[in-house]
This record gives sequence, structure tokens and C-alpha cells, in this order.
Amino acid sequence: MIGALTATAAVVAGCSSAGDNSAPVPSGGEVLASAPLTNAAVLPNAARNEVITYASENGNGDPIVVSGTVAIPAGTAPEGGWPVISWAHGTTGTADTCAPSADTVDGPAHDYLGGVTATLDEWVKEGYVVVRTDYEGMGTPGDHTYLNAASEVNAVTDIVRAARHLDDSVGTKWFAVGHSQGGSAAVSASDQAVDRAPELELLGAISIAPGSGLSQSPAYIKSGNPAIAPALAFLPIMLIGSAAADPAIEPERLVTEAAAPLMTAGRRGCIADIRAAIPAVPVDQVFRPDADLRTWTDYLAKQEPSNSTPRVPVLMVQGTADQLVIVPATDALVKELCGKGARIDYRKYEGADHRATIAASLADSEAFTAALLDGRQTPQSC
Repeated sequence: MIGALTATAAVVAGCSSAGDNSAPVPSGGEVLASAPLTNAAVLPNAARNEVITYASENGNGDPIVVSGTVAIPAGTAPEGGWPVISWAHGTTGTADTCAPSADTVDGPAHDYLGGVTATLDEWVKEGYVVVRTDYEGMGTPGDHTYLNAASEVNAVTDIVRAARHLDDSVGTKWFAVGHSQGGSAAVSASDQAVDRAPELELLGAISIAPGSGLSQSPAYIKSGNPAIAPALAFLPIMLIGSAAADPAIEPERLVTEAAAPLMTAGRRGCIADIRAAIPAVPVDQVFRPDADLRTWTDYLAKQEPSNSTPRVPVLMVQGTADQLVIVPATDALVKELCGKGARIDYRKYEGADHRATIAASLADSEAFTAALLDGRQTPQSC
């Protein structure tokens, strides 16, 4: 099943990249292939689970093919159709095997994806269509452009369009919701998605433990401080993803031979594989002594969620025990967005770590979306 969808994606991507102007380029959100979803990504409360490939655009506006899943609730849709939760997933890796649509009970990212699936199933139970993009280059040809704001917003938005093409019970009202990597994407979507799909009605965004301060990462890792070891799990993903979006960034010119185990794990495996490789890499020998990190740093600065000016209400969620996205980082992001006049409801969850915050915030997230669907104001923290 997945192989058939990937083959379809390869054909479409190949036609686009070959410059064949005789064939029309699919528009954003057009469904290219679909099949019943049968693996661990199934949401049990859904009446229909589909794995799809759909047309989208990368950060440069070039056509790409993206994979993802669509879950339709049981019962009769309300007037105007089911509202939609477009889920932007957290970091799993860059390899195709890390794609959420390919999850299995013994899969390399199931320790994270399994918990997420359980929470998303609650949204289906409450009467929301749940769509989940894999993002560019995960499950389809090409490298994953990790953290590229424009590409992720396009993927998150266009899968809502795709769901409407797939099933006429899907409505136009939707929410961008994401965690970690996806939390950053949800903030970007609160700004960019409004123009991306004017025929849809983006009512709000929910950003759970959003990745921020991206441009500080290169200098932080270059410091060689022993405390940076946990951050090395993200180094190959960030480098591979940045290079996929900007060819001027050349990982092999930046990292040492000593860091090769990290890069190999990043290209072939998922984040657990990268973490397993960290002990073999000296933290003070990651970057070459002459490595020029400016191009990479400048690229990451352009992907910061703080560049956004949210145009819809945003629920910002943070766990106090989160060691990956720390409270001061999200505090700073909220302050910066508030300074732009954003409408933000900022909630913290005592004792919740990075992953636990997803389930811990569910009740408040459901109250947030229900209020906006009813036309009511949401609480403001700015």
C-alpha cells in the first residue's frame, strides 16, 4: 500500500523535476493517490482512515508531493461539514521510515507517535477530522526540509484542502495544531496559512512546546560544552534539513569525521538512532575548526516562529518539566509575539515534560477550539 503511494509520488515528482511543461502541475491540495490506512497510525474512533499523497509546494514555491493521513469521524457531519485539526508532528527524523503515516507498533518512532495517536483519536471522538502531514521529503522522494517554515505551512494547509477533495463531509473551518517542530509550524501557519488557502477559514492555532531560538543552535553546539550532548540528537536533522532547503549549506564542510556517526544515523534512522550514536562523538569535536556557520545560522534565523505575526488566536502550551523546549524559551517567544499584537492564550502545565504536555493540554485545547467555533473570545495572556 505505502509502496504504491510512494511510486505515485515518485512519478509525479519526476515529471515536475524533469521540466515536462506538457503536463499540468497539480494544484496545492490535489489528492494524487489514496488507500485505506491499516497500520499503527489508524485513529480507532474514525469511520474512515486514509493514507494519501497530495500536491503541495516547497519553501521556494516549487511543486512537491507530500504524504499524510486523513481520519473522518463517524456519524453525520454538522452543517458546514466537520471542522478540521491539521496536526503538525514533532521531530522524528528525516528518513522516510520516520514518517508518521508509516508508523507500526514496532516502528523506530512509535515511542513518540503512539502517544500522539492516542491523543489525536480523542479529537476524532469529539467530531473533528484529523489530518496529519508527513511534511516534505518524509515518505515521498527528496530530503526532509526540517524546520523550513514555508514548506511546513504549505504541507499543513494543503492537506486540509486534500481532505476536502477526498471526502465532501469535511468543512472549511480548521485549526493548525502542532508539537515541538510542529509547534513552530503552527505558529508560522497562524500567519502564512491565511493567504495560502483563502477559501478555507483558519480559526486558530495551538502551539505545543514550540521549537524556537533556532539560530542559536550552531553557536551553542560549537561551544563544545559537555552540557550540549543531548542537543546533538537534533544536529544531523537540522543540518540535513537545512541543506535540503538551501544547497549553500554543506554539512560535510562543517562537521568533523568524529561526528560521522551522528550524520549517518541522521540519514538512515530516526531520532532514537541518533541518540544512540551520541556517546561515540566527542562533544568538543563536532564542527571543523575552520567551519563557517554563518550561512547556516542566517538560514535558521529566517525559519524562526518569532518572525510570524499571528492573524488568528493562538493557544501556546508549555510544560514546566520540559527539558527540550524550556520554559524561558517559550516565555520569550510569547513576549515577542505579544509585542506584535498577537492574541495569545499562554498555558503552562506543572510537572509535564516535552511529550506529556500534548495529553496534558488536551482539555484546554478542546475548550479553545470549541470557543472559536462558537464565535466566542478566547482568554488573552498578552
